[in-house]
Amino acid sequence: MSESPAPGFQKNRKGAFFLLFTALLAIGAGNTMLTAAVLPPLTVELGLPLWMAGAIFSMSAVLWSLASPFWGIKSSQWGRRPVAALGLTGYSVSMLLFGSVGWLALNGHITGSYVIFACLLLSRSVFGLVGSGTTPAAQAYVADRTSPEDRTREIASVTSGFSVGAIAGPAFAAGLVAVFGLLSPMFFTCIGAAVIGFLIYTRLPENTPPETTPDPLEGSVDPFETSPLAQTEARGEAPTAKHLWRHPRVLPYLIYAVGLSLITGILMQTFGFAVMDKMGVTGAEATQFIAPAFSVGAMGTLIAQLVLIPRLTLSNRSLMIVGAIILSIGAFLIIPTNQDTYAILIIAQFLIGTGQGLSRPGFSAGASLAVGPHLQGNVAGLVISANGMGFIVSPILGLYVYEEVGRNIPFAIAGILLIILAVFARTALQKD
Repeated sequence: MSESPAPGFQKNRKGAFFLLFTALLAIGAGNTMLTAAVLPPLTVELGLPLWMAGAIFSMSAVLWSLASPFWGIKSSQWGRRPVAALGLTGYSVSMLLFGSVGWLALNGHITGSYVIFACLLLSRSVFGLVGSGTTPAAQAYVADRTSPEDRTREIASVTSGFSVGAIAGPAFAAGLVAVFGLLSPMFFTCIGAAVIGFLIYTRLPENTPPETTPDPLEGSVDPFETSPLAQTEARGEAPTAKHLWRHPRVLPYLIYAVGLSLITGILMQTFGFAVMDKMGVTGAEATQFIAPAFSVGAMGTLIAQLVLIPRLTLSNRSLMIVGAIILSIGAFLIIPTNQDTYAILIIAQFLIGTGQGLSRPGFSAGASLAVGPHLQGNVAGLVISANGMGFIVSPILGLYVYEEVGRNIPFAIAGILLIILAVFARTALQKD
């Protein structure tokens, strides 16, 4: 994977990037359907405590964080195409199982809170374990085939597919729920993901070598350093994913990603329940309030990635700082809302989406640019893993605190942590 691109590379790249865009669109749509339209009302309908909903997210996040580095490495060994397709297949199976378990439970074929919880947990775990392969493979595919100057823009463009799906997902789910029932979004997502996975496996071009640049890690470590990473580089060996996370050029981006995923988990998991409480709605009716708010938030992400990033030409460090600040404003805005101020919730979600749209490409592209071509799969896996780690503990600072301590406390915690994250990005990262 070190040769020069073939003549048809540029043309093939556009089609390939669009196909990966649709893959991430399917994942984004399904996740927001589950988060915004299905899981909160389903939890209430089944009489499950909120901690069970949080645990479902946490287990999936644990498996996502453990499996993503593995899939990143495998995408370098097997190819980006088969790993991306396999991830979508796992995602499709997960949605099918989750929807089926929910249907069986609602119709009394599965009873007992803990039995239902275990079945839903295992269903969602398939996504964390196998579905986690698509994102690092897609990100590494883009990194393989872009120059350092274009990488932030191209990563933002392709990963905006997730945002497009997140916009369409809640609105589409609201219509599906109204016509076909609460669990119908899961089955529609299952079919869509399976089709796109098949198209990726059969159509994604992977017969041209990627564009390469010298590895900025090579020769950058003091040979007298005694860390495992330094020792392997001093011997002229390529660093492995096992030690790559420790490198000072990579670690700050991973720390930021973990922090942002923790905060995103808090906001995502508690927002639906907050809307139900503040608006005084439950069940399928709640979807009509939750889904539009998530759609507006996803629209903010899309605008940030497709409009603001190409035009502002901010550095990755600046994107991370500005994104965290905008996110914090959105989190704080949720606190004073009530039944008469639904519009403020919409504005808050727009700011949250915009902040994420700026900050995520910042740390993803920053980590990618910190390593050379032969480590793109490795670093992509680490970034995606870090991006899921916060969801492991976010139910504690999110749903548990929301239910047991105070319904505005999680949003205050998120706002404060975001300010800290902005300061960290400013101090820990060099100007680029």
